[in-house]
Amino acid sequence: MPSSQTPLAFITGASSGIGQALAAHYAQAGYRLALVARRTAEMQAWADAQGLGADRCAVYGADVADIDSIVAAGQACIAAQGLPDVVIANAGVSIGMDTSEREDLEVMARTLALNNTGLAATFHPFVSAMRERCSGTLVGIASVAAIRGLPGHGAYCASKAAVVAYCESLRGELRGSGVAVVTLLPGYVDTPLTRKNRYSMPFLLSAEVFAARAFDAIRAQTSYRVIPWQMGVVVKLLRLLPNALFDRLLVGRARKPRQSS
Repeated sequence: MPSSQTPLAFITGASSGIGQALAAHYAQAGYRLALVARRTAEMQAWADAQGLGADRCAVYGADVADIDSIVAAGQACIAAQGLPDVVIANAGVSIGMDTSEREDLEVMARTLALNNTGLAATFHPFVSAMRERCSGTLVGIASVAAIRGLPGHGAYCASKAAVVAYCESLRGELRGSGVAVVTLLPGYVDTPLTRKNRYSMPFLLSAEVFAARAFDAIRAQTSYRVIPWQMGVVVKLLRLLPNALFDRLLVGRARKPRQSS
């Protein structure tokens, strides 16, 4: 039977996709789980189907875009299960936008609130306690979309670039404390989020394969990792392209659907 000495993973966005795949992988590795999402019934049903009892898994309802909500979930986790060993800020949203449309400014505000402020708020309840304990790993899930902006993806690309910069800043702040900060940049992963895309997705991974590779990177406390590595090579080459050539390559590329479409 798991005890308070069994390692604990706190994962947001755990009701589907990457978050659920990470939860499954951590459970298989023997971790206790603290799962966070708005859809608590779905998370609990998944935990029950996996045979994860209350001693192995607790579910917390929270809206990561609401600071008080996600901070309260973190505090509840500490009170009920103890201080996590790993905190994975995975919750995020990806919606196309057009800056000429007034309603899409609200889309951008929501995207930044969830993908950026929500990520910092996810870490907040744990930082001081992990520093005092001199151990812990904070994981920010970014995206290869952080590396170059794509037409129609302004909100998402901007938010994921901010995740990379924020995690780099936090890593510097926690240097020497025993607390690691890991930044993961997924390429294309088969999830409900990416199935809406209307363009080709090279090097597409299943969520399960991504989770296995992410687990290894987190366990090694790798500061920055693109998964899969092939996508990392591609985006580095794209970063080196002159802007004029990069812009020409994107002419006619399908855009991510806007919320209203």
